[in-house]
Amino acid sequence: MQRIDYAKAAPDLYKALTSVDAALNRSPLDKKLLNLVYLRVSQINGCSFCVDLHSRALHNLGETQERLDGLAAWRESPYFTEAEKTALAWAESLTDIGRTHAPEDAYDAVCRHYSDADVVSITFAAAEMNAWNRIAIGTRQAPVARHVAAKGVAA
Repeated sequence: MQRIDYAKAAPDLYKALTSVDAALNRSPLDKKLLNLVYLRVSQINGCSFCVDLHSRALHNLGETQERLDGLAAWRESPYFTEAEKTALAWAESLTDIGRTHAPEDAYDAVCRHYSDADVVSITFAAAEMNAWNRIAIGTRQAPVARHVAAKGVAA
């Protein structure tokens, strides 16, 4: 059960964070890549609401099931381009910044594949998703089961 309706309790803060999301969606960054970053950050943080949300978004964008299934092990997966892998590595380094301190090798690699504007967008996407994950986990926001199996378990 959700602890508090944060959007209702603090609408100005909610609007401010959603404005970052709107700006990222207007950016030239590929929407599949944007949502892959969102999904990977959410997997790392264990945010079930955001994992559900961005898995569905990627599915709606035409993402393949192989890539969705392979995202948790993207380093070994044949389904991701070198450029995508550098974006995912950069997002992961920012998500675990206390340990990684955003290393030069991850930054240099992402810069080889993306424009400055795209690197900033990937950086903001990771930061934004880390914020949303902390809000959703902290308030116990859960995904809504859309299908229920015969024994009452969400499918």
